[in-house]
Amino acid sequence: MSISLKRARAIFVKDYKEFSRNYAISIMLIFPIILALLFRSAGPNLPGAIGFLHNISFVLLTCFVQACLIAEEKERNTLRSLMMTPATIIDVLVGKSALVFVMSAVVLIISLFIFGYEPASLWAFVAANIVSIILYTALGTICGLYSKTLLDASLSILPVAMIFSGAPWGAVIADDYPIFKVLDYMPSSQLVHLLNVPQTGFTTGDLMKPLLIILAWTIVLTIVSVVLCQRRLKDE
Repeated sequence: MSISLKRARAIFVKDYKEFSRNYAISIMLIFPIILALLFRSAGPNLPGAIGFLHNISFVLLTCFVQACLIAEEKERNTLRSLMMTPATIIDVLVGKSALVFVMSAVVLIISLFIFGYEPASLWAFVAANIVSIILYTALGTICGLYSKTLLDASLSILPVAMIFSGAPWGAVIADDYPIFKVLDYMPSSQLVHLLNVPQTGFTTGDLMKPLLIILAWTIVLTIVSVVLCQRRLKDE
């Protein structure tokens, strides 16, 4: 399926104008920055702080905003109108996701600068964050597709917050409760592993294993979001 950059850019501009006027959603931009300011004093001495900052930022910003953008289109019944234009599903998803991607990347950079985190490997850190933003954008798309209103979208991310943000904490008790060991393979848990790689003495395998697991999750969820988008629009 081909993509038209011109149509995707038009959707990007439209969403940016609507987003800038919706203060109830745009206020989410400041939450990761506030968390970074709160954690800054403890810095690296606070166990799990950098992992929590990343994972909760992806849920509160990336996933939530994407879900709201999709749900808002559905509430106004403009999503189907978009699909009746020459724009394809890929054009629509790329255009809407691009805004969330840019916002997430900029806010995360600001938050990490405030927090003062230095990764063991810059290329692995950047790759993990890019892939994670795409992953949570796909999750937000899925949540938005099953939401009829903005309120529904706000509630739909609660399971995502509990499962994905809580997975690293659940994996900690896997030694006592083996059933929780599966949580260690969640993308949020793997991101924490990657962020906790020491700056010296690490191997390429220490970086590649979590990266590949996060990438696998991203590919699957992205495919699911595209397929669901096609089906949900046909059913309405």
